Amino acid sequence: MALNTSKEGKATIAIEKQTSKIPSGVYLTVALAAMAASLTLKCFKQKHTALFVGQWAAPLLIMGLYNKIVKTEGHD
Repeated sequence: MALNTSKEGKATIAIEKQTSKIPSGVYLTVALAAMAASLTLKCFKQKHTALFVGQWAAPLLIMGLYNKIVKTEGHD
């Protein structure tokens, strides 16, 4: 089975250049802040808003992981 040797698109490279400037710890901090905000909203009986904000944590952590992988392994 042959490997896919196509290069990344220009838009992808531009996005990765910009996001690689953000330290990986920022994604973790923002995800934890989203969880804390969700808990706070839940305590104030804002159930739907708390669920909405709480669901931000997983995508933020995934973006942080992707950012870390791109920094260590490169984008190609």
